[in-house]
Amino acid sequence: MPKKTLPDALPKPKTKAAVKANPKLIRALFERFEEDKPDPRTELNFVNPYTLLVAVALSAQTTDVAVNKATAPLFKAVTTPQQMLALGEEKLAGTIRSINLYPSKARNVIRAAQILVDKYNGEVPLTREALIELPGVGNKTASVVLNELDVKPAIAVDTHVFRVSHRLGIADGATPDKVEAQLMAIIPKHWLTRAHHWLILHGRYVCVARKPKCTVCIVSDLCPRIGVTESV
Repeated sequence: MPKKTLPDALPKPKTKAAVKANPKLIRALFERFEEDKPDPRTELNFVNPYTLLVAVALSAQTTDVAVNKATAPLFKAVTTPQQMLALGEEKLAGTIRSINLYPSKARNVIRAAQILVDKYNGEVPLTREALIELPGVGNKTASVVLNELDVKPAIAVDTHVFRVSHRLGIADGATPDKVEAQLMAIIPKHWLTRAHHWLILHGRYVCVARKPKCTVCIVSDLCPRIGVTESV
């Protein structure tokens, strides 16, 4: 794929700070991502808000491919918290035993299902405050759920988003929460819901950790990492 030229009067950044400080570069980056994938979505399979919540919770420290393989039979039989409770922790653990940390994840899913039944009549509460009170649900999981369901734009910062945002120079926070706050502040609102997916997919398939595929990167000409020593 040939590299695209920078917009008029837009110099190539020399440092990460140059990207962060230049709204034109921010716009150029996300225009490029939008042109490449106009409607990005999570690669996790789900059928409703509850199964999305479960899938995202199970995906911690596990690939989406592994989660989808485990949930394929699960979600044929279980799509509500009531059905999850009927299945029980032992059978759930057996179903998801191929994913990392499956005993603790099964325990948390069952505990969360009980709370959803007792407190929310089996419905998934769609506020960050309520979601993070559920066992096994942290800020990142809540962000993914709210963003994917178009409830509230959010950028869940996993290892891919953290790495890509640092390499592109659009964030320099030392923690995922700080990076999320920085990205939410600089990315224009009309891109926020999709930005999470663009950054994850870019980190998963192009800007990978060990050997980033810069020769096929659609934003390589906008990246300060090219020709700059980078430790992220």
